[in-house]
Amino acid sequence: MTWFEALVLGLVQGLTEFLPISSSAHVRIVSELFFGGDAGASFTAVIQLGTELAVVIYFAKDIWRLLKAWFRGLFSREARQDPDYKLAWYVIYGSIPIAVLGVLFKDEIRSGLRNLWITAIVLMVFAAILAIADETGRQARTRLTLKDSWVMGFAQAMALVPGVSRSGGTLTAGLFLGLRREDATRYAFLLAIPSVFGAGIFSIPDVMDRSGPGLQADIPQTIAATIVSFVVGYACVAWLLRYVAKHSYMVFVWYRIALGAVLCALLATGVVSPT
Repeated sequence: MTWFEALVLGLVQGLTEFLPISSSAHVRIVSELFFGGDAGASFTAVIQLGTELAVVIYFAKDIWRLLKAWFRGLFSREARQDPDYKLAWYVIYGSIPIAVLGVLFKDEIRSGLRNLWITAIVLMVFAAILAIADETGRQARTRLTLKDSWVMGFAQAMALVPGVSRSGGTLTAGLFLGLRREDATRYAFLLAIPSVFGAGIFSIPDVMDRSGPGLQADIPQTIAATIVSFVVGYACVAWLLRYVAKHSYMVFVWYRIALGAVLCALLATGVVSPT
């Protein structure tokens, strides 16, 4: 991997992580279409640390409040009635599905599921599901329940397949459950923190092994791409929260469909290799 490629992929990661359009799919498509090879699931997982650091900083006050409520609740029955204590547990519960499935299907996630035909089809299928959720969701609820955390946690786990979108899957489930867009979005951001940091740290040894196929980044390039994803991602967090408070997700639905259709055409004509 060249420095230019690393910086571009970091930019792509930062721009797409928080939008319901799948950052892993975009990093996969851009690396294959423009740079002639797959940057790999491990590289993608590591540079996502930058965007999640942006979430941690942006939501620092909320995270600190949740942590304090959680620790207080461990030792005080009265404190367990605090909604923040419950929300902290919901983030923990919701992180379990992706952690378990990520470990069980690690090899398939890094190989077979990165086939671009799968990515193209998943982009379009989940665009339709997001559209239905956005149009039919009551968007009346602001508080999560234990059931919500599990449902949205399993929805997040589907993002192990490039094209689903971690935020998109979680948001879609939240809308079907009747949550408001902005509340579903905030929970999606919080829910992503444990899974992304876990996956990123877990993948660091694999990134350091440059003997595999595809584009191989060295450590300085990976760090630079992660920094770029952090800077761009921070700006995108603020923008998306303002956007969803007043707009639907339909612009992202049509974008996903268009991207999936173009990718199918490129694959069918042999312009892009599926593997």
